[in-house]
Amino acid sequence: MAHWLMKSEPAKYGYADLVRDGKTRWDGVRNHQAAIYLRSMKIGDEAFFYHSVEDLAVIGIMQVVGTHYIDPSDAKGKFPCVDVAPVRRLAVPVTLASMKANPKLADMAMFRQFRLSVSPVTDTEWAEIVGMGGA
Repeated sequence: MAHWLMKSEPAKYGYADLVRDGKTRWDGVRNHQAAIYLRSMKIGDEAFFYHSVEDLAVIGIMQVVGTHYIDPSDAKGKFPCVDVAPVRRLAVPVTLASMKANPKLADMAMFRQFRLSVSPVTDTEWAEIVGMGGA
C-alpha cells in the first residue's frame, strides 16, 4: 500500500465535507506530475487530507476507494481523478510549521514541490505524521 498527501482548500472542500459526503471524487488536478501520482494510486492506498491556504495542516486520513478515471470536469479529457473516502480525523492537526520543524520529515516530496496538490509520502514519513497527529 502506498501513502499520499492530497491538498484541498477548506473553504472549497474540507475534511468535514468529506466526512459529511462519505466519499468524493478528487478532481480538478491540472498539474502533470500530480496527475502521474493520481494514476499511480491503487484501491486501499491511504492519503493525508491536507488543508491548504487557510489552516496549513494535515487534518485527517482518507482512503482511495476507486482507481483513476478521466476527470469529468476536464473538458479536454486529459487529466485523471480518483474516488476517496474518509478514514479518520487526526486527534491533533499536524501543522505545516511542525512538519517543517521535524528533521524526520525534511525530505518530504511536499517540501520539494510545494505547489503540487498531490504528492507521495514514504512509510517513515507516514508513521511520523500519524504519531504527531495523536494516533
